[in-house]
Amino acid sequence: MIPTFVIFFREGIEASMVIAILLSYLNRIGQRRHFRDVFVGVAFALVIVIGGGVAAFLLISHYDGSNVQTYFETATYLIAAAALTYMTFWMQSHARTMTKDLEHRSDLALSGGTRAGLGLLAFQAVGREGLETMVFTLAIVFASTKQAATPVHGNFLLLGAALGLVVSLAISFAIYRLGAKLNLRRFFQVLGIVLMVFAAGLLADAVENLQQLRWLPLGRQVLWNSSHQVAEGSNLGDVLHSLFGYAQRPTLLQGVVWLAYVTLSTTAFIKMGRRGRRAQPSRGGPGPLAGGGLPVRVEGAD
Repeated sequence: MIPTFVIFFREGIEASMVIAILLSYLNRIGQRRHFRDVFVGVAFALVIVIGGGVAAFLLISHYDGSNVQTYFETATYLIAAAALTYMTFWMQSHARTMTKDLEHRSDLALSGGTRAGLGLLAFQAVGREGLETMVFTLAIVFASTKQAATPVHGNFLLLGAALGLVVSLAISFAIYRLGAKLNLRRFFQVLGIVLMVFAAGLLADAVENLQQLRWLPLGRQVLWNSSHQVAEGSNLGDVLHSLFGYAQRPTLLQGVVWLAYVTLSTTAFIKMGRRGRRAQPSRGGPGPLAGGGLPVRVEGAD
Protein backbone atom coordinates (compact mmCIF):
# COMPACT_ATOMS: atom_id res chain seq x y z
CA MET A 1 0.00 0.00 0.00
CA ILE A 2 2.74 2.46 0.97
CA PRO A 3 4.80 2.10 -2.26
CA THR A 4 1.76 2.59 -4.52
CA PHE A 5 0.69 5.56 -2.39
CA VAL A 6 4.11 7.22 -2.76
CA ILE A 7 4.32 6.50 -6.50
CA PHE A 8 0.85 7.85 -7.30
CA PHE A 9 1.32 10.77 -4.91
CA ARG A 10 4.59 11.83 -6.51
CA GLU A 11 3.50 11.28 -10.12
CA GLY A 12 0.09 12.83 -9.46
CA ILE A 13 1.70 15.99 -8.10
CA GLU A 14 3.98 16.33 -11.11
CA ALA A 15 1.33 15.58 -13.75
CA SER A 16 -1.29 17.86 -12.18
CA MET A 17 1.21 20.69 -11.90
CA VAL A 18 2.12 20.36 -15.57
CA ILE A 19 -1.55 20.68 -16.52
CA ALA A 20 -2.05 23.54 -14.05
CA ILE A 21 0.87 25.42 -15.59
CA LEU A 22 -0.64 25.01 -19.06
CA LEU A 23 -4.09 26.14 -17.94
CA SER A 24 -2.72 29.08 -15.96
CA TYR A 25 -0.70 30.28 -18.94
CA LEU A 26 -3.64 29.94 -21.32
CA ASN A 27 -5.82 31.87 -18.89
CA ARG A 28 -3.21 34.63 -18.57
CA ILE A 29 -2.91 35.14 -22.31
CA GLY A 30 -6.67 35.04 -22.87
CA GLN A 31 -6.84 31.62 -24.54
CA ARG A 32 -9.30 29.88 -22.23
CA ARG A 33 -11.08 28.44 -25.24
CA HIS A 34 -8.21 25.99 -25.54
CA PHE A 35 -8.86 24.49 -22.10
CA ARG A 36 -10.94 21.79 -23.74
CA ASP A 37 -8.02 20.82 -25.99
CA VAL A 38 -5.84 20.29 -22.93
CA PHE A 39 -8.51 18.18 -21.22
CA VAL A 40 -8.98 16.06 -24.35
CA GLY A 41 -5.25 15.36 -24.44
CA VAL A 42 -5.31 14.37 -20.75
CA ALA A 43 -8.28 12.06 -21.30
CA PHE A 44 -6.65 10.27 -24.24
CA ALA A 45 -3.43 9.81 -22.26
CA LEU A 46 -5.27 8.32 -19.27
CA VAL A 47 -7.28 5.92 -21.44
CA ILE A 48 -4.19 4.63 -23.23
CA VAL A 49 -2.09 4.29 -20.07
CA ILE A 50 -4.79 2.55 -18.02
CA GLY A 51 -5.74 0.28 -20.90
CA GLY A 52 -2.12 -0.59 -21.57
CA GLY A 53 -1.42 -1.32 -17.91
CA VAL A 54 -4.43 -3.61 -17.52
CA ALA A 55 -3.63 -5.41 -20.78
CA ALA A 56 0.00 -5.97 -19.75
CA PHE A 57 -1.02 -7.31 -16.34
CA LEU A 58 -3.61 -9.70 -17.79
CA LEU A 59 -1.19 -10.88 -20.45
CA ILE A 60 1.60 -11.74 -18.05
CA SER A 61 -0.86 -13.30 -15.58
CA HIS A 62 -1.70 -15.80 -18.31
CA TYR A 63 1.86 -17.17 -17.96
CA ASP A 64 1.70 -17.44 -14.16
CA GLY A 65 4.46 -19.69 -12.81
CA SER A 66 6.36 -19.98 -16.09
CA ASN A 67 9.74 -18.60 -17.14
CA VAL A 68 7.93 -16.13 -19.40
CA GLN A 69 6.48 -14.45 -16.31
CA THR A 70 9.92 -14.35 -14.71
CA TYR A 71 11.41 -12.75 -17.84
CA PHE A 72 8.68 -10.12 -17.95
CA GLU A 73 8.92 -9.37 -14.24
CA THR A 74 12.70 -9.04 -14.41
CA ALA A 75 12.49 -6.66 -17.37
CA THR A 76 9.83 -4.64 -15.53
CA TYR A 77 12.02 -4.37 -12.43
CA LEU A 78 15.00 -3.14 -14.45
CA ILE A 79 12.97 -0.66 -16.53
CA ALA A 80 11.19 0.69 -13.44
CA ALA A 81 14.46 1.12 -11.53
CA ALA A 82 16.05 2.92 -14.49
CA ALA A 83 13.00 5.15 -14.97
CA LEU A 84 12.83 5.98 -11.26
CA THR A 85 16.48 7.00 -11.29
CA TYR A 86 16.21 9.04 -14.49
CA MET A 87 13.05 10.94 -13.56
CA THR A 88 14.36 11.73 -10.06
CA PHE A 89 17.59 13.24 -11.35
CA TRP A 90 15.81 14.93 -14.26
CA MET A 91 13.38 16.70 -11.93
CA GLN A 92 16.26 17.78 -9.70
CA SER A 93 18.00 19.51 -12.61
CA HIS A 94 15.04 20.79 -14.69
CA ALA A 95 12.32 21.68 -12.19
CA ARG A 96 13.20 25.39 -12.11
CA THR A 97 12.89 25.80 -15.87
CA MET A 98 9.77 23.66 -16.35
CA THR A 99 7.33 26.56 -16.33
CA LYS A 100 9.19 28.54 -19.01
CA ASP A 101 9.69 25.42 -21.11
CA LEU A 102 5.98 24.60 -21.02
CA GLU A 103 5.02 28.19 -21.85
CA HIS A 104 7.41 28.19 -24.81
CA ARG A 105 5.98 24.91 -26.08
CA SER A 106 2.46 26.30 -25.61
CA ASP A 107 3.35 29.33 -27.72
CA LEU A 108 4.68 27.06 -30.45
CA ALA A 109 1.49 24.98 -30.35
CA LEU A 110 -0.72 28.08 -30.53
CA SER A 111 1.32 29.60 -33.35
CA GLY A 112 0.82 26.42 -35.35
CA GLY A 113 -2.80 27.37 -35.94
CA THR A 114 -4.21 23.93 -35.07
CA ARG A 115 -6.20 23.00 -31.96
CA ALA A 116 -4.44 19.63 -31.79
CA GLY A 117 -1.15 21.21 -30.70
CA LEU A 118 -2.11 21.90 -27.08
CA GLY A 119 -3.94 18.60 -26.80
CA LEU A 120 -0.80 16.83 -27.98
CA LEU A 121 1.29 18.76 -25.48
CA ALA A 122 -1.02 17.72 -22.62
CA PHE A 123 -1.12 14.16 -23.96
CA GLN A 124 2.67 13.96 -23.97
CA ALA A 125 3.03 15.40 -20.47
CA VAL A 126 0.38 13.23 -18.81
CA GLY A 127 1.23 10.23 -20.97
CA ARG A 128 4.86 10.33 -19.86
CA GLU A 129 3.93 10.47 -16.19
CA GLY A 130 1.23 7.85 -16.70
CA LEU A 131 3.60 5.48 -18.49
CA GLU A 132 6.13 5.82 -15.69
CA THR A 133 3.40 5.19 -13.11
CA MET A 134 2.17 2.13 -15.00
CA VAL A 135 5.65 0.58 -15.11
CA PHE A 136 6.30 1.33 -11.43
CA THR A 137 2.92 -0.08 -10.42
CA LEU A 138 3.42 -3.28 -12.39
CA ALA A 139 6.84 -3.73 -10.80
CA ILE A 140 5.42 -3.18 -7.30
CA VAL A 141 2.51 -5.56 -7.97
CA PHE A 142 4.82 -8.29 -9.28
CA ALA A 143 7.26 -7.87 -6.39
CA SER A 144 4.48 -7.86 -3.79
CA THR A 145 2.30 -10.67 -5.13
CA LYS A 146 5.26 -13.04 -5.05
CA GLN A 147 5.20 -12.65 -1.28
CA ALA A 148 1.49 -12.29 -0.53
CA ALA A 149 -0.74 -13.18 -3.46
CA THR A 150 -4.13 -12.58 -1.85
CA PRO A 151 -7.12 -10.51 -2.96
CA VAL A 152 -6.90 -8.48 0.26
CA HIS A 153 -3.28 -7.60 -0.49
CA GLY A 154 -4.20 -6.52 -4.00
CA ASN A 155 -6.96 -4.33 -2.60
CA PHE A 156 -4.46 -2.62 -0.30
CA LEU A 157 -2.23 -1.83 -3.30
CA LEU A 158 -5.21 -0.31 -5.13
CA LEU A 159 -6.20 1.63 -2.01
CA GLY A 160 -2.70 3.07 -1.70
CA ALA A 161 -2.73 4.13 -5.36
CA ALA A 162 -6.16 5.76 -5.02
CA LEU A 163 -5.19 7.60 -1.83
CA GLY A 164 -1.94 8.82 -3.36
CA LEU A 165 -3.77 10.19 -6.39
CA VAL A 166 -6.50 11.85 -4.32
CA VAL A 167 -4.00 13.49 -1.95
CA SER A 168 -1.84 14.74 -4.84
CA LEU A 169 -4.83 16.30 -6.58
CA ALA A 170 -6.00 17.88 -3.33
CA ILE A 171 -2.57 19.43 -2.73
CA SER A 172 -2.37 20.70 -6.30
CA PHE A 173 -5.81 22.26 -5.96
CA ALA A 174 -4.82 23.90 -2.68
CA ILE A 175 -1.65 25.33 -4.23
CA TYR A 176 -3.17 26.75 -7.38
CA ARG A 177 -6.62 27.79 -6.17
CA LEU A 178 -6.29 28.46 -2.45
CA GLY A 179 -2.80 29.93 -2.33
CA ALA A 180 -1.35 27.24 -0.08
CA LYS A 181 2.41 27.05 0.33
CA LEU A 182 4.57 24.02 -0.44
CA ASN A 183 8.33 23.76 -0.64
CA LEU A 184 8.35 21.83 -3.92
CA ARG A 185 12.12 21.59 -4.13
CA ARG A 186 12.29 19.89 -0.72
CA PHE A 187 9.23 17.80 -1.62
CA PHE A 188 10.89 16.35 -4.71
CA GLN A 189 14.18 15.90 -2.84
CA VAL A 190 12.65 13.81 -0.06
CA LEU A 191 10.46 11.75 -2.36
CA GLY A 192 13.39 11.34 -4.75
CA ILE A 193 15.47 9.65 -2.06
CA VAL A 194 12.51 7.46 -1.04
CA LEU A 195 11.96 6.40 -4.65
CA MET A 196 15.62 5.51 -5.09
CA VAL A 197 15.35 3.18 -2.09
CA PHE A 198 12.35 1.63 -3.87
CA ALA A 199 14.49 1.30 -6.99
CA ALA A 200 17.24 -0.46 -5.03
CA GLY A 201 14.67 -3.02 -3.89
CA LEU A 202 13.51 -3.55 -7.48
CA LEU A 203 17.11 -4.10 -8.59
CA ALA A 204 17.55 -6.66 -5.81
CA ASP A 205 14.38 -8.41 -7.01
CA ALA A 206 15.76 -8.44 -10.55
CA VAL A 207 19.01 -9.98 -9.29
CA GLU A 208 17.03 -12.64 -7.43
CA ASN A 209 15.12 -13.56 -10.60
CA LEU A 210 18.28 -13.65 -12.72
CA GLN A 211 19.96 -15.92 -10.19
CA GLN A 212 16.93 -18.21 -10.16
CA LEU A 213 17.18 -18.38 -13.95
CA ARG A 214 20.92 -19.14 -13.47
CA TRP A 215 21.89 -16.18 -15.63
CA LEU A 216 23.96 -14.74 -12.76
CA PRO A 217 26.03 -17.57 -11.28
CA LEU A 218 28.14 -15.30 -9.05
CA GLY A 219 27.33 -14.15 -5.51
CA ARG A 220 24.77 -16.86 -4.77
CA GLN A 221 25.88 -17.26 -1.14
CA VAL A 222 23.00 -16.61 1.28
CA LEU A 223 23.84 -13.81 3.72
CA TRP A 224 21.23 -14.76 6.33
CA ASN A 225 17.94 -16.56 6.83
CA SER A 226 15.41 -14.52 8.79
CA SER A 227 12.32 -16.39 7.56
CA HIS A 228 11.50 -17.53 11.11
CA GLN A 229 11.75 -13.99 12.49
CA VAL A 230 10.20 -11.93 9.67
CA ALA A 231 8.88 -13.92 6.72
CA GLU A 232 8.51 -12.05 3.44
CA GLY A 233 4.94 -13.34 3.14
CA SER A 234 3.93 -11.77 6.47
CA ASN A 235 2.39 -8.31 6.70
CA LEU A 236 5.56 -6.82 8.22
CA GLY A 237 7.81 -8.65 5.80
CA ASP A 238 5.79 -7.46 2.82
CA VAL A 239 5.97 -3.84 4.01
CA LEU A 240 9.73 -4.09 4.54
CA HIS A 241 10.15 -5.76 1.16
CA SER A 242 8.11 -3.12 -0.65
CA LEU A 243 9.79 -0.18 1.10
CA PHE A 244 13.39 -1.30 1.48
CA GLY A 245 13.80 -4.41 -0.66
CA TYR A 246 13.94 -6.70 2.40
CA ALA A 247 14.58 -10.38 1.62
CA GLN A 248 14.43 -13.21 4.11
CA ARG A 249 17.24 -15.08 2.33
CA PRO A 250 19.24 -12.47 0.41
CA THR A 251 22.23 -13.51 -1.63
CA LEU A 252 25.59 -11.78 -1.56
CA LEU A 253 25.01 -10.24 -5.00
CA GLN A 254 21.59 -8.91 -3.97
CA GLY A 255 23.13 -7.22 -0.94
CA VAL A 256 26.01 -5.73 -2.93
CA VAL A 257 23.71 -4.39 -5.67
CA TRP A 258 21.25 -2.90 -3.14
CA LEU A 259 23.95 -1.22 -1.04
CA ALA A 260 25.95 0.06 -4.03
CA TYR A 261 22.88 1.55 -5.72
CA VAL A 262 21.56 3.29 -2.60
CA THR A 263 24.98 4.67 -1.69
CA LEU A 264 25.91 5.94 -5.15
CA SER A 265 22.49 7.26 -6.23
CA THR A 266 21.61 9.09 -3.02
CA THR A 267 25.11 10.59 -2.73
CA ALA A 268 24.96 11.88 -6.31
CA PHE A 269 21.41 13.14 -5.82
CA ILE A 270 22.26 15.08 -2.65
CA LYS A 271 25.38 16.59 -4.23
CA MET A 272 23.34 17.70 -7.25
CA GLY A 273 20.85 19.40 -4.94
CA ARG A 274 23.61 21.26 -3.12
CA ARG A 275 25.11 22.47 -6.40
CA GLY A 276 21.68 23.67 -7.48
CA ARG A 277 21.24 25.69 -4.28
CA ARG A 278 24.66 27.33 -4.66
CA ALA A 279 23.77 28.27 -8.24
CA GLN A 280 20.60 30.13 -7.17
CA PRO A 281 20.85 33.90 -7.70
CA SER A 282 19.18 34.56 -4.35
CA ARG A 283 18.16 32.41 -1.44
CA GLY A 284 14.63 33.71 -1.37
CA GLY A 285 13.92 33.13 -5.07
CA PRO A 286 10.93 31.25 -6.42
CA GLY A 287 10.69 27.51 -5.83
CA PRO A 288 10.51 24.76 -8.44
CA LEU A 289 7.72 25.05 -10.97
CA ALA A 290 6.98 28.59 -9.86
CA GLY A 291 7.62 31.70 -11.90
CA GLY A 292 6.53 32.76 -15.33
CA GLY A 293 3.42 34.45 -13.93
CA LEU A 294 1.97 31.24 -12.49
CA PRO A 295 -0.56 32.16 -9.76
CA VAL A 296 1.02 30.04 -7.05
CA ARG A 297 2.95 30.81 -3.91
CA VAL A 298 5.73 28.32 -3.37
CA GLU A 299 8.37 28.37 -0.70
CA GLY A 300 11.73 28.05 -2.35
CA ALA A 301 14.00 28.48 0.65
CA ASP A 302 15.14 25.73 2.99
